[in-house]
This record gives sequence, C-alpha cells and structure tokens, in this order.
Amino acid sequence: MLIAADKFKGSLTAVQVAERVTAGLRRAAPHAEVESLPVADGGDGTVDAAVAAGFERREVRVAGPLGHEVTAAFALRGSTAVVEMAEASGLQRLPEGVFAPLSSSTYGTGELLRAALDAGARTVVLGVGGSATTDGGAGMLSALGARFLDAEGEPVAPGGAALCDVRSADLSGLDERLAAVDLVLAGDVDNPLTGPRGAPAVYGPQKGAGPDDVAVLDTALAHFAGVLEEEIGPQAAGCAAAPGAGAAGGVGYGALVLGARFRPGIEVMLEVLGFAPALERATLVITGEGSLDEQTLHGKAPAGVAAAARAGGKEVVAVCGRLALPPEALGRAGIRRAYPLTEAEPDIAKCLSDAGPILERVAEDIGRDFLV
Repeated sequence: MLIAADKFKGSLTAVQVAERVTAGLRRAAPHAEVESLPVADGGDGTVDAAVAAGFERREVRVAGPLGHEVTAAFALRGSTAVVEMAEASGLQRLPEGVFAPLSSSTYGTGELLRAALDAGARTVVLGVGGSATTDGGAGMLSALGARFLDAEGEPVAPGGAALCDVRSADLSGLDERLAAVDLVLAGDVDNPLTGPRGAPAVYGPQKGAGPDDVAVLDTALAHFAGVLEEEIGPQAAGCAAAPGAGAAGGVGYGALVLGARFRPGIEVMLEVLGFAPALERATLVITGEGSLDEQTLHGKAPAGVAAAARAGGKEVVAVCGRLALPPEALGRAGIRRAYPLTEAEPDIAKCLSDAGPILERVAEDIGRDFLV
C-alpha cells in the first residue's frame, strides 16, 4: 500500500499525514506493508516532500518578501535541486495579519536559486505557489543579476507597484550559469501575466490587494513586460501571454524569461520523488489533501496522483478534511472513494484542531475496508 498524500493545510504536513495514515492502517492490519511518499504540487511543502524522499535539506539566509532576512531551505540530490519560492517569498513569511501586495518582492527567491547553483545544481525545479508577491519575478531576476532602472538611472524600488517606474532593463549581468541549467517551472495554474485572468486580477485579492491595488499592479506588470520586450525582443511578450506566466504573482513570467519550461507541478514532483517505482510495488494508493473540491481537479496533487495511479492500473482512495466533490467527480478523477475527517467527526473545528488522531481513525476504516 502506498500513501502519496499532500498536506492538510493548517493542520498536518504531508509527512504527518503519511505518519497518521500508516498508524491507522496498522491498527486494522498490524502486518500491512505500507510505503509512504509525501507529495506536493510545487506550493508550500514542496521542499519537505523532497527531503522526505531522500533529498538533502540545505538552508540559506535570504531576503523575505519585505526585505527582512529569513532562513529558507531548498532540497538537493545529486545535481537536481528543488526550490520552493514560498520558502523565501511566501505569505507564510509575512507577519501575522500583514499583507503587502504592492511592495513585496521575490528577491529572496532569486537568492535561493543562486544558492542552488552554488551547490552545483544543473536541474532546478522551481515550485511556485503561496506567494506574498505580485512583482512579475522582477525581484528574483534582480537577485540573479538583472537591473531595472528608473528615469534617473537608479534601481527601482522593490515590489510590483514600483514597476511602473521602470524605464530600462539590463539583463546582461544575469548569472552565466543559468544558461547551462535546466530550469523547470512547476505550478498548478496556467494564467497569463496580466488581464482578466492575470496574476493581479485572479490572485491579487488573496494577497491583500483591493480593486485599486489590482489595477495598479496590472498596469505595472504590463509596463514591465513592455520594457523587457524592448530589451530582449518579442519573446518577452510571448512569455507574458504563456500559460504559467501569472503563477505566484508573475514569478512564472520571470522564470519563463530565463528560459524555464512550464510543467504541471504534481507531474514534475512525482518524477523527482520517484513515484513510478513506488507505484509498481503498491496494491492500493492512498492520496489526499485538506479539502477535496473543484480546485483539486485542476492540477492539485491528489488528481495528479490518481491520474498516474490509474495509468498504472492501481486503485486509489483519498483522505481529506473536507469533501466537496460528488462520487461521480471523484470517479472521473480516478478516485474510487474519499474518506473525509467529517465522517468520523462532524465538528469541523475539532477536525482542524485534532486532525491527527481523527485521521488515524479514518485510516483504520480504510484498513478494515481494504486490508482485512
């Protein structure tokens, strides 16, 4: 049996989910063979999933989204690095209750990428999601050697709003090692950089941006892309319109400018984590995340796990905190049955505060249904 579940956001990490499910299964079937492979789709928790799969955790001091120094981690195995932009530039790095949609920067994400290069990485998976930023990746590019100057020839201030002041872009100083690196942009959204489906309009409100802020950011990012088009040619416009450019406040755009390949995050992570050989050994796959809902069906980890398992001829069930999908939708996704915590404990507050013990009880039910 293979446990390949994502985190229950706000309650359990993916590693903790695997531990609790394993404990519950073994209560029902003490001698069950259980293998765990915590997964992530590129968002927060991606580095932890890689470390659980055998990567080495590397820590480095970088700039947080407001410029304060934070300790962030990336994962390394051989010449492959997994970099999680949320480690440096995520909402989790902001003080509680504080949002900075106009001024937060991805500079620390660029520093993480540089640290991965310093460690010898030649393939870099950049997982994007959970960002506090909407700066089009300008901060990231700056940390890697690009310069964005105002009318006076001075570097513009950090953050998305200040991109309105950019008058020239100089990418000649970009780290030369980037040209020899396979950079993979791993995300679960296909939005362009700007417009009605762009980063500011769709994701800005999650980062504290009001309607006026969204308008400012959309104008600033469009201007930024225009300046880059003058610097590097039509490919900049192509990058701005490409699927994934709007990921993580436009950090996807910055990565595409660097030559990154955009791929669904869960597909990339399953390859990196070694899912295929683990699947071959499994008789049943247990996946899941905190909420199984419509978003799950659009590139989230459980849908990716289920698709890969179905292709391998393996049956899949899911655990979750909350279930908001009908059985027919689960079936189309390749999930035979879902086991929500709310079946064992109707009190949602308790499901959040006591998720671990309740998940063990749910997993015991799975063990009785499939192992006994």
